[in-house]
Amino acid sequence: MSTQKRNQLREIMQMAWSFVRKNGYTMSEALKTAWLNMKLKASMKERIVKFYFQKVDGSIREAYGTLKESLLPPNKGTESRKRSETVQVYFDTEKSEYRSFKIANLIKIA
Repeated sequence: MSTQKRNQLREIMQMAWSFVRKNGYTMSEALKTAWLNMKLKASMKERIVKFYFQKVDGSIREAYGTLKESLLPPNKGTESRKRSETVQVYFDTEKSEYRSFKIANLIKIA
């Protein structure tokens, strides 16, 4: 097994266990959500993706986002913010600005 594949599987299992511990998911739900997050991140690096997630207030949000370098605006600042493992940042193509959502709240990719 390649190192890249092994690292990806390790990241998925760590994400799944954090869902079990912090969000009270069953291991089955946690693994499904972790795989969905990995697929979303990989798809957003290639194109604009339509996906759904649950907002903090409980409503469902439909989003069109990307992480493709050619579609992102130039970075303005050199802020070194601490990266959060529980949040996925994406560029919202409808609002033309960066947004984020809790990875545990991802519902589906369209």
